Amino acid sequence: MLDWLKNITKEHPEFWKEYVSKFEKKSNRYVILSTEKTGLNPNKDVILSFGCFGVVNDSVLIGDNFEVVLLQYKFLHDNGLSNEFIVESKLKKLGEPEAIESFLKYIGNATLVGYRIDTDVEIINTALEKLDCGRLKNEPLDLEIMHRRLHDINDKQFTLDELCTLYKVPISDRNSASEEAYKMGLLFLKLKSRLGLK
Repeated sequence: MLDWLKNITKEHPEFWKEYVSKFEKKSNRYVILSTEKTGLNPNKDVILSFGCFGVVNDSVLIGDNFEVVLLQYKFLHDNGLSNEFIVESKLKKLGEPEAIESFLKYIGNATLVGYRIDTDVEIINTALEKLDCGRLKNEPLDLEIMHRRLHDINDKQFTLDELCTLYKVPISDRNSASEEAYKMGLLFLKLKSRLGLK
């Protein structure tokens, strides 16, 4: 059967249909997204954990969070990597399909905010493809691009820590996806305010 025809007749999972239906109206919620990944290549790397916080108006909502470790034993085994991170983590652990489904339920139609967020979006889209779903529909906002727009800079890149230092956001030594997301949330509020975003 032709590929394009297969895509038209393909039945999407229920959780995907539910997710897509949320985009009939715009959300005033932002979700700060941090992922730990095995690398940056969406075709061969995988997500190890998600850390997210919701932002509404001018507040990072501590109670509006999502944190999960993905069980990626096959990837780790096939690549001779240690699964120490998965074994030792006290966080909720889910297989990739369940984690992606839970993630979509959590983000809904929120705008996704992250640092170099395109790499996160692409690796999530690759995981969605494996589940017979479409691509993420959420609008992405990138912290580095926001900073460069604010200062009209086109020729320089900034690390997340450099951005945090510039905007006086505390940097912690520990580096879980959730701590990273919280730090990015504080940075986002400062950039959002200076750019005059609602």
